[in-house]
Amino acid sequence: MKAKSTKSKQRDSSLVIPMPEADIDATQVQEQSDRTAQLANLLQTELETELNLKTIVVAQVANRIATEVDRICSKSDRIQSSGQISSWRLTLARYRSQKCVHFYQLGSQRGRVELHSSLSTMVYRPIAPAHLQLTFQARYTLIEDFLQGFYTESLRAFRRENELEDIYQPRTRLELAEYMAFTEQYAKRRITLPSQHNQQLIILRAQRFASRQPQEISVDIETAMETAKGDEADTYGRSAVMQMIREQMVSDKGDGSESVLRDRVVAELMRYLESQDQKDCVDYLTLKLQDLSVPEIDEILGLTPRKRDYLQQRFKYHVEKFVTSGSWKLVHEWLGADLDQNLGLAPNQWEAFLDTLSGDQQQLLQLKRSGVSDQEIVQILKCTTKQLQKRWGTLLELARQQRNQVK
Repeated sequence: MKAKSTKSKQRDSSLVIPMPEADIDATQVQEQSDRTAQLANLLQTELETELNLKTIVVAQVANRIATEVDRICSKSDRIQSSGQISSWRLTLARYRSQKCVHFYQLGSQRGRVELHSSLSTMVYRPIAPAHLQLTFQARYTLIEDFLQGFYTESLRAFRRENELEDIYQPRTRLELAEYMAFTEQYAKRRITLPSQHNQQLIILRAQRFASRQPQEISVDIETAMETAKGDEADTYGRSAVMQMIREQMVSDKGDGSESVLRDRVVAELMRYLESQDQKDCVDYLTLKLQDLSVPEIDEILGLTPRKRDYLQQRFKYHVEKFVTSGSWKLVHEWLGADLDQNLGLAPNQWEAFLDTLSGDQQQLLQLKRSGVSDQEIVQILKCTTKQLQKRWGTLLELARQQRNQVK
């Protein structure tokens, strides 16, 4: 009997009692929660240090970023099979927190301008297919209308994914920076299509938006700037398109920041290329603004190496003409090279530049610096308007060459 009892004990001691599934799940959830909390604490410390800011909002933003990054890492087969999950978590988390820092440092106004400019260049081409035959201004109006709706969609997605109340609105500067960073990332999400190809979410939205537009689209810009009169005009003035146009026009006139100047230069260049019937150059510029590689641009535009070289040469020619055309002042203001700034030349460069000019060129430069109108300059120099533009273009090119010389 004793022997049997001993064997029974030996069998019992060799048994491994498994943990219930519920306990395993609870343990995994707790471990995940601990990892998220640790990552959130790290991000909070880094954000507080970089922004010199200590508020409950910093902790909330850090926690939302950590939660989102953990969700991405857990759902990504590539990350899970990489064997470097911790490294991926930290890299993605810091990338997102730095985006928040970037928009926070830009501030409310400049941050909005940069985000709007970035998204506008992404949708410029798909928002208006060739069959619509739109002018630049009509396309610009469509973009404004589309983005107004996209910002609303993005805010809804931000609330949903972060389990926030339906009435949540970003109030503080950091919350607004977080929302703008989220919107930029949300726009760039890759969506897999039935064909197994993938595309950025904002491009798909823009294509769907464009497919609903009528064959002919026109917007009365003057009406948008006028004070609404009567019930019909009041309704027209309250539409999203009109409000966006009015706000953009007013902001362009009143805001002299670098970002706004850049947008104005791009808009003027687009308009100039349209006026020269250079639609392929417009498309090329749009894709360049998206920082696409040469092979990507070739694929989208269907370019062979020979066609690409020809297009690039034509684009460069028109850009050079644009810079010395009626928009030269805007371009040079953006470059910090206006006449009041000696065309961007350092004192020693300015002196050297003046020494290279002929008497006629020095007279033209002096008249321009004195604020004399082109109509008066034409009479003083006894030349045609076209000759004046050519002479001034030559002078600006000489200044550019002088600026590019090693100081």
